[in-house]
Amino acid sequence: MRPIRWFATIDAVMDELVPRLAVLRALAADEHVTHAAEAVGVPQPTVSRWLAALGTSLGAPVVVRSGRRVRLTRAGRILCEAADRALATLEAGHRAAAEEVSPERGQVALGFLHLLGRSVVPALVSGFRESHPSVRFRLVQNSRQDILNHLVDGVVDLALVSPPPAGATFADGTFDHAVVREEELVLVVPPGHRLAGRASVRVAELAGEEFVGLEPGYGLRQITDDLCAQAGFTPTLAFEGQETETVRGLVAAGLGVALLPHADSPSGLPEIPLNPRAAREIALVWQADTPLPPAVQAFRDHALRA
Repeated sequence: MRPIRWFATIDAVMDELVPRLAVLRALAADEHVTHAAEAVGVPQPTVSRWLAALGTSLGAPVVVRSGRRVRLTRAGRILCEAADRALATLEAGHRAAAEEVSPERGQVALGFLHLLGRSVVPALVSGFRESHPSVRFRLVQNSRQDILNHLVDGVVDLALVSPPPAGATFADGTFDHAVVREEELVLVVPPGHRLAGRASVRVAELAGEEFVGLEPGYGLRQITDDLCAQAGFTPTLAFEGQETETVRGLVAAGLGVALLPHADSPSGLPEIPLNPRAAREIALVWQADTPLPPAVQAFRDHALRA
């Protein structure tokens, strides 16, 4: 009988604590008791009683009045931060459990590089939803470094990055990956540039050029740095950005040259193949030591077949 009473006690604690923690999260965002009550779906007097009870249990108030609003005390902020972590874990667990029962109604959190949002990601998602129309997607765009960090932290289930992770282990996670695409890289130069009419160019010939590129942490920046290092020089970056279209615009303005994939549509900029040929591999990455929910596993398998 003891295990039954223990679980009953845990259930009672969760039923009482979870909505109160949700109130703290709402107050941290809005500082308005009425709005917090509406967000949680309980009457305002109930919220006021909960806040008073939390303060009594802590031995210090969790909120203080500030005009017509309230703000969290230091104790309230500490409890709110813990609530964020706890509720995130509960939400992830609830989602995983729901997907286990009904994988066709699950959610896939997919992280990817900005450039892949134009064609690669839409093609994969639309193709998958033809056979899984009820699966939902949460799409997260960022730099390669940030996307892989999100994968380690559980913010995303899968990541599309380039280049693939070097080795199986990254930060606090162990990764598996598979290459799903390959894109040729070319030298992009302003019209009238001394190399504009060339049939091909060696990277070593670019040692004296000023480059326009992406910021550190982006995959194309790493590839550019690596190709130049193999050619015996460190590129001089005149401008750094976060979007390849911004990079193309800076090249068009005559501010430097860039190593980029072929443009999706005519840009008016000369594109010169590299000799020897260079390409970037786009890989789908997932945590090797974390079981994938059914919907995520189904999308991974679809992406690997596509």
